[in-house]
Parts: sequence; structure tokens; C-alpha cells
Amino acid sequence: MSDPQDARRVADREAAEWHVRLGERPVSAVALAEFRSWRASSENADAYQRLETLWRSTGSLSSDVDMQKLTRDTLKASRPRSTGSRKKALLPAAVVATVLVVAAVGVFVWLPSRDLYTTAVGEQEVVRLADGSEVTLDTDTRLRVRFVRSERQILLERGQALFVVAHDADRPFRVSAGDTVVTALGTTFDVRRDPAGARVTLVVGSVAVTDGKSADARSWRLAPGQQVRTATPDASPLAVDATQATSWSERRLIFRSTPLREAVAEVNRYLPRKIVLDAGSAEEVAVNGVFTTGDREAFVAAATDLFGLSARTQADGSVLLTVPSVGG
Repeated sequence: MSDPQDARRVADREAAEWHVRLGERPVSAVALAEFRSWRASSENADAYQRLETLWRSTGSLSSDVDMQKLTRDTLKASRPRSTGSRKKALLPAAVVATVLVVAAVGVFVWLPSRDLYTTAVGEQEVVRLADGSEVTLDTDTRLRVRFVRSERQILLERGQALFVVAHDADRPFRVSAGDTVVTALGTTFDVRRDPAGARVTLVVGSVAVTDGKSADARSWRLAPGQQVRTATPDASPLAVDATQATSWSERRLIFRSTPLREAVAEVNRYLPRKIVLDAGSAEEVAVNGVFTTGDREAFVAAATDLFGLSARTQADGSVLLTVPSVGG
């Protein structure tokens, strides 16, 4: 008769190995299918739950490089050999105790942990998540990622991001931006956090958007090519050009009949040294064109040539755009 304790130790060791394997990005669809098959066993599911509980309670050392290496080395040493004596075959069950002690001080790599991604002003980054989803971070963006068994959680603390979500019917993909929450299964959408809400644009698929935490929370379901701005009191989905709305992800800003003041504000998001606009009624003139993000000189040149504005570099490095004085 098999020893129940031996079976539990094997399950614990395999849970630890799976925990590390799922933390090494990217995770293939094959690996996820194998994991679900392994976890179908109640004993394995219990072992993984124990490991997750340990992780959640003690995760402060998860980013320590040396401890991560120690965990991986321990797990490699714990894998059973195909030949050898029974004493050697039992070695993994003994080593797993070491692995779980390491887990108790929080060194496992990723799955229930929280990852932080940031970009500086003018910087963009493409991140591939453990589930195969892809996130493009725009300028001056900060977001946190946390995957748990029931859902995939993203917190957009500031900035903007384009999400290409891998389908997983068992774990919804939720992006929170303040009181706005966007829920998707497999789709492509853009979220921009504003001071008093968020701007959500759907490119492909379908998403549900909610705003507010009380019983009076508002909700919308977007279709491709629709956008909702939750800061607006009477917000409703509006038709937009999704290509234009997400052009920033290709380092382009597309302006079509955009007031100059709005165009300057958009260009400034990518500039450490801003453009200062003081042009009176000229600030409402329509801008049409395509500009590379971060290319201040090209935008200033266009504004001076097309709209007759003058440009002057300030002491702090900013550029002042004004209407030339009469006789100046």
C-alpha cells in the first residue's frame, strides 16, 4: 500500500515545480494545458492551493535574484532520476521540504505575485504576460499585474496601455483605472487613465466597462470601433477611428481636425521639455497631420509654417508658441 505522506510530498514537489515553470515567461498553451490536466487531481489541486497560500502570506522576497536562483537550483536538484536506489528515489521528497521552506520566505517567481511595469516620459514598452497576452505601455505609464486562479488583474495607475488579450474563458482579464473597470476574455482594447475617469477604446472583440463602486455604478458594452469616456457625466459609447486612437502604439500621432490646443497637449505627453501655447484664438485652429511621438521640432516647425506662429525657446528648455506681435 502506498504511503499517503509520500503521495503528498510528491504533489508538493510537483506543485513547486509548476509554480516556477508558470513563472517563466512566455508560458505556452501546451504548458497551460498540461498544468490544468495535472491540477485536475484533487490531491494536486490541494498541493497547489497550499503553495499559493504560502506565497500570498509571505511574498516580500519574490524579486530577490539570488533567492530566485536558489529556488530554481533546488527544484532542479529535486527532480527524480530514472535509475538508482530507492534511497535516491526518495531524495526529491526530502528536498521538497527545503523548497517549501524557501517558498515560506517568498522566493517563488511569479504566478500569484504582483508585477510592476513603468515607462518614463517619451518611453514606450511592449510586455508579454505569462498567459500570452501582450501589453503596450505608452509614455509615463505605470501598471501592476496580478494573476490568480479566478481572474487576471491589471491595475493601470497612470498613463495608457493597449491590451491584446489571450483568450481564457476560465479567467476574465480585468483592467482597473480608478473606478473604471474593463472586463474582457480575448480581445484588443486601449485604456487611458484620465484625472477623473478613463478613456476606453475597443479595437477587436467585446468588452464590458463599469464605472463607480456603488449601486449606482454605470456600465456599457462596447463594440469594435467604439470609445467611452467615463469622466463624462452622460457618457455613452461613441464611434471612433480605432486606428487613429491607437496610433500611439506605432509611435505616431494622427490629428484630424484636432484643435491646436488639444494637439499640443497630446504632443506634450511625450516630451520632457514641453511646448507652451499662448496663441489666443489660434489655439482653436484645426490641425491635420501625422507626427512621430517625441518629435518636438517637427511639430513646432509645422505650427510655425502652417499657422504663422512664432517659436521661442525658453530658459527651462520649453518652446513657446505665440502669435507674432504686429510690427515684430
